[in-house]
Amino acid sequence: MLKRMGRIIKALHNDEQGADLIEYILIVAAVALPLLGVIIWYRNDIKDWIQGTYDEVKSEAQDDSVGN
Repeated sequence: MLKRMGRIIKALHNDEQGADLIEYILIVAAVALPLLGVIIWYRNDIKDWIQGTYDEVKSEAQDDSVGN
Protein backbone atom coordinates (compact mmCIF):
# COMPACT_ATOMS: atom_id res chain seq x y z
CA MET A 1 0.00 0.00 0.00
CA LEU A 2 2.81 2.38 0.90
CA LYS A 3 4.68 1.58 -2.33
CA ARG A 4 1.50 2.23 -4.31
CA MET A 5 1.06 5.63 -2.65
CA GLY A 6 4.72 6.40 -3.41
CA ARG A 7 4.21 5.56 -7.08
CA ILE A 8 1.12 7.76 -7.25
CA ILE A 9 2.92 10.68 -5.64
CA LYS A 10 5.92 10.19 -7.93
CA ALA A 11 3.65 10.09 -10.99
CA LEU A 12 1.97 13.31 -9.86
CA HIS A 13 5.37 14.90 -9.32
CA ASN A 14 6.52 13.96 -12.83
CA ASP A 15 3.26 14.99 -14.49
CA GLU A 16 2.45 18.64 -15.21
CA GLN A 17 -1.25 17.96 -14.67
CA GLY A 18 -0.40 16.81 -11.17
CA ALA A 19 0.95 20.28 -10.43
CA ASP A 20 -2.29 21.80 -11.71
CA LEU A 21 -4.29 19.45 -9.52
CA ILE A 22 -2.27 20.40 -6.46
CA GLU A 23 -2.78 24.09 -7.26
CA TYR A 24 -6.54 23.55 -7.46
CA ILE A 25 -6.50 21.67 -4.16
CA LEU A 26 -4.56 24.51 -2.52
CA ILE A 27 -6.99 27.10 -3.87
CA VAL A 28 -9.98 25.14 -2.59
CA ALA A 29 -8.28 24.69 0.77
CA ALA A 30 -7.49 28.42 0.94
CA VAL A 31 -11.20 29.16 0.55
CA ALA A 32 -12.68 26.25 2.51
CA LEU A 33 -10.50 26.31 5.62
CA PRO A 34 -11.20 29.92 6.64
CA LEU A 35 -14.89 29.39 5.89
CA LEU A 36 -14.88 26.28 8.04
CA GLY A 37 -13.13 28.21 10.81
CA VAL A 38 -15.79 30.95 10.72
CA ILE A 39 -18.58 28.37 10.82
CA ILE A 40 -16.98 26.62 13.80
CA TRP A 41 -16.29 29.93 15.59
CA TYR A 42 -19.88 31.16 15.18
CA ARG A 43 -21.62 27.76 15.38
CA ASN A 44 -23.71 28.69 18.43
CA ASP A 45 -24.85 31.97 16.88
CA ILE A 46 -25.71 30.18 13.63
CA LYS A 47 -27.59 27.48 15.54
CA ASP A 48 -29.56 30.10 17.51
CA TRP A 49 -30.41 32.02 14.33
CA ILE A 50 -31.59 28.89 12.51
CA GLN A 51 -33.60 27.75 15.54
CA GLY A 52 -35.23 31.19 15.88
CA THR A 53 -36.13 31.28 12.19
CA TYR A 54 -37.56 27.77 12.41
CA ASP A 55 -39.64 28.68 15.45
CA GLU A 56 -41.01 31.79 13.68
CA VAL A 57 -41.99 29.82 10.60
CA LYS A 58 -43.53 27.07 12.70
CA SER A 59 -45.61 29.51 14.78
CA GLU A 60 -46.79 31.35 11.65
CA ALA A 61 -47.80 28.03 10.07
CA GLN A 62 -49.73 27.05 13.21
CA ASP A 63 -51.44 30.47 13.30
CA ASP A 64 -52.47 30.09 9.66
CA SER A 65 -53.85 26.60 10.22
CA VAL A 66 -55.84 27.73 13.30
CA GLY A 67 -57.18 30.79 11.48
CA ASN A 68 -58.57 28.77 8.56
